[in-house]
Amino acid sequence: MAVKLTKTYLAKPKDLKKQWFLVDATDKILGRLSTRIAMILMGKHKPTYTAHIDTGDFVIVINAEKVKVSGNKALTKNYQSYSGYGGKRVIPYEVMKAKHPDRIVSEAVRRMLPRTKLGKNMVSKLKVYRGPNHPHASQKPEVLKI
Repeated sequence: MAVKLTKTYLAKPKDLKKQWFLVDATDKILGRLSTRIAMILMGKHKPTYTAHIDTGDFVIVINAEKVKVSGNKALTKNYQSYSGYGGKRVIPYEVMKAKHPDRIVSEAVRRMLPRTKLGKNMVSKLKVYRGPNHPHASQKPEVLKI
């Protein structure tokens, strides 16, 4: 009696084709935007997703300065920064949004990715820009509706 085994598909890096997506963050909620971007960077939107291989695509985020937060987070949310010498700074959301709005989006997405070498490769495929201009037009990014 022969037992028929089903085979599990495992993606190989040479078989993957990376796409470029363009996301406009204007009037989008930060958390909802970040989760969607993290899923695309990991590759979970593809049927060929394999956990130990970077199957994700590139994401370009424009208009990061126009992203919004829900509830009372604009007044209560803080970002912590460590100097490496024992010092800690607490930066309020409003100050961070005024100085570095691109870091708000990139940090939110980075914290949703794995904390491994694979996660570092995934976050390197995220390009965040403060305004509407970006230098990746030659990659012909596909507009992604969120």
